[in-house]
Amino acid sequence: MELSYRDKSIVVALGGNAISKPGQVGDVPQQFENTNYTANYLAGLVEAGYQLIVTHGNGPQVGNVLRRVELAARELYRLPLHICGAHTQGGMGYMIAQCLNNVLQRRGIARRFTAIVTSVEVDRNDTGFLKPTKPIGGFYRKEKAEELQREQGWDMILVPRQGYRRVVASPPPRAIVEIELIRRLVDAGELLVAAGGGGNPVARDEAGNWVGVEAVIDKDRTAALLGRTLDVPTLVIVTSVDKVALDYGTPQERLLDNLTATEAQRHLAAGQFPPGSMGPKMEAAIEFLRDCTRGDARVIICDIEHLADALAGRSGTRIEPDA
Repeated sequence: MELSYRDKSIVVALGGNAISKPGQVGDVPQQFENTNYTANYLAGLVEAGYQLIVTHGNGPQVGNVLRRVELAARELYRLPLHICGAHTQGGMGYMIAQCLNNVLQRRGIARRFTAIVTSVEVDRNDTGFLKPTKPIGGFYRKEKAEELQREQGWDMILVPRQGYRRVVASPPPRAIVEIELIRRLVDAGELLVAAGGGGNPVARDEAGNWVGVEAVIDKDRTAALLGRTLDVPTLVIVTSVDKVALDYGTPQERLLDNLTATEAQRHLAAGQFPPGSMGPKMEAAIEFLRDCTRGDARVIICDIEHLADALAGRSGTRIEPDA
């Protein structure tokens, strides 16, 4: 019997600001405080009958883990990037699920979120591995950067007025390793936290085994892959702004209520959505709509405070397939 999914299933991709806010130290108590705040809005959707699959970013957290690895390098063995990602995905999944479950319990809702540490397959021959561009971790002086290049094989770039920084590949996600388990859980009506930080990047070796690779996968593109693979109708990308804007930050700024996938692609090509901010979110939206088989597919971009209103069409920016 073919699986069928609820029309009210949603993949929610949480931005880093939902857990670590700019200007904060970002320690564990602050992360729990921010996550509890976010959990109240997500629990409201569960109370309204939505089935959630929650993904999240982990950039600040991985940066902190890498810094700890660096500080402890003379005392302890180093951790590869894919293990750092797995550590943060597990820890953050535990935190997000716990906060959500506590809110649901306080509201008298007898449901539970479960976190799944998720691996995502990438192409080991992706050209991005030849010329990495994704910055991670902290900044180093020239002498230290040269030492890390020599001893660890890191790729480094010079960031003007800040120092040298490590860069890694950011290949597109190809497949979610645990997708059949996730599919069965979603079909059973379970609430999930999965594919945090874009998932742990793995690739096939010569023997066909999965092995971790030194890369970072964009979490919004993984969320789009997760949504379309599960045939979920709605992808929500939660960010720091209520609506997408054209000419952002200028006197000509225009907020957008609705876009088609073709319009989004045109604005992206025109440079309206920069690579470091709204660009990856628009790329994810276009990919989701292009490959989703459902006629009612939609992508919503909004902030956490307007989440319910955005789903009801009263706020946020909605991106839909071409007519």
